[in-house]
Amino acid sequence: MRDKTQTNSAAPGDRLIRAGAIVFFVGAVATLVTVAPLLLGTTPFPTYMFGLSMFMGVGFLVAGAGVFQSIAAGRRQARAGR
Repeated sequence: MRDKTQTNSAAPGDRLIRAGAIVFFVGAVATLVTVAPLLLGTTPFPTYMFGLSMFMGVGFLVAGAGVFQSIAAGRRQARAGR
């Protein structure tokens, strides 16, 4: 089966995993930017800015959905190969 798979072909969940990683990274940067004034003793950002930190969790969930989609596709392919 390996000889039929191309190295540049994308698996079914790859796009979700990449998108989730990007959203997670944006959330991580937002968390650092939001928490920095608290650690530096300057005026903190407004409360709604802490909502941007939630992108970390959203990105984690999107990437997890991509992993599960990839697992499901692999199982379907294994069942069809029997």
